[in-house]
Amino acid sequence: MKSIFDAKLASPSRLADGVSDAIAAALFDGRISPGEPLPPEGVIAREFGVSKPIAREALRQLTAAGLIFTQQGKVARAKALSGEPMERIYGYAVRSSLKRLQEANEMRRVIEAGIARLAAERRAPEGLKAMKQGLEDMHTSLRDPSGFTEADILFHLGLAMATGNAMIRVQMEGMRSVQREVSELFSRRANRTDADWRATIERHRSIYDAIMAGDTDLAEDRIRAHFDAADIASLEVADKLAGGEA
Repeated sequence: MKSIFDAKLASPSRLADGVSDAIAAALFDGRISPGEPLPPEGVIAREFGVSKPIAREALRQLTAAGLIFTQQGKVARAKALSGEPMERIYGYAVRSSLKRLQEANEMRRVIEAGIARLAAERRAPEGLKAMKQGLEDMHTSLRDPSGFTEADILFHLGLAMATGNAMIRVQMEGMRSVQREVSELFSRRANRTDADWRATIERHRSIYDAIMAGDTDLAEDRIRAHFDAADIASLEVADKLAGGEA
């Protein structure tokens, strides 16, 4: 049977790193599809000319990276590429302190400005459809913080998908925990009115309209304006939390 891996190791400092790199390459370029089983440990060890413990360590690395999943007594299987590992890391970070949360929101601003430009340039249909669905879900989730948060996450995921870039989609998936944490801050604003909720929807609609129009400059301007407005509200709540008032 022909090997699905490039089993020629380039003398890495650690053999397990070389094995995991070669398996990861097979996952990323589609030689192994999501859900498909990997060869057993023994087969992997034999193909790469390494010991079973080295093959086992390589599989552990890939599991930790979220690229495969394993069950006791069963062969490892490939996972679809997703931002789940980053989402966990960002989640720990933003829940650790207000400073980390503010830094994460700043990161989103920087990243999404560029994403909006590329989305307006490419306008991949799948992403535009997700953005439109996110807007519709926002309208049906007024004053429902949980539902509104999921609609917001869908909209921004659609923004990433509209670029047609799988790695950008993964990055946006990773930032979902940041979005959820910011949304929880918003929900703690007891004075948030229907007008506030609708203003948030309109900011998202203006981003969608700019992207649909293919206007890269306007798309970037509107997403920056959205973050400016969101920062004012989130900092208002953050100041209260820091002062022990909430």
